[in-house]
Amino acid sequence: MANVIWILSKLDLRNIVDILLVATVIYGVLLMVRGTQAVQLLRGVILLALVVSLFGSIAGLTAFNWLLRSSGQALLVVVAIILQPELRRALDRLGRAGGLSLWSGQDIELQRVVSEIAAACQRLAGRRHGALIVIERETGLQDHVETGVRLDSLVVSDILQTIFFPNTALHDGAVIIRGDRIIAAACVLPLAETVVSETHLGTRHRAAVGITEQTDAISLVVSEETGIISIARNGRIVRHLDERRLSNLLMELLAPKRVGRTTRRSRGTGGADAA
Repeated sequence: MANVIWILSKLDLRNIVDILLVATVIYGVLLMVRGTQAVQLLRGVILLALVVSLFGSIAGLTAFNWLLRSSGQALLVVVAIILQPELRRALDRLGRAGGLSLWSGQDIELQRVVSEIAAACQRLAGRRHGALIVIERETGLQDHVETGVRLDSLVVSDILQTIFFPNTALHDGAVIIRGDRIIAAACVLPLAETVVSETHLGTRHRAAVGITEQTDAISLVVSEETGIISIARNGRIVRHLDERRLSNLLMELLAPKRVGRTTRRSRGTGGADAA
């Protein structure tokens, strides 16, 4: 107890700030890897480093301890490689902070696009035609666009249904939408790095989750086997949607933030007037 009091007495404001900064960095790293395979990998690296360091200290191995101290920078490189997907995602989100929405000042056009997409998904689901639609937001998807066939056509339900009609040339792959345009079809997407909770989901669903792990895009999936409509965002997938729920979710996710604040303010004002 006396040692603890002595240590506390030596702390000043600079030491406290230093400790808080280190704690913040550690907490941020833990948040990045939470729920990913990197948790087990990072845990294994830390455990191995602790065991080796403890063994070297107890055994009094001078040369081995020097080797451990010298390899500290190499260990940081290994950790950075392990956390590469999480670091990339975090930097991407940081770069998007304060970015402008593609739909700023285009509320009417957004409603039309969302209506066309939702209607197409509903009709594809009714016919059990599989589909994968990716909606670009602030993170550019040009690398994935170049893997497919360029179209550059208006977002229309009939065009989407035609693209995903079975056995057509463009049905196998993803459609990428930018703003109110279908940019490309038959695009190749990365598969999910995390394990999708429902193991029976196929490659189309894993690709839908995979693109949202690496970017801020929104992906929509229509299951060819069950006709279930799903939406994926930030590496997570929500299933069993209908046309109305899908439209509401897309409007909430794509509409500029100012629109959401205005709506909430209007509701609050309306409630006060009614009272």
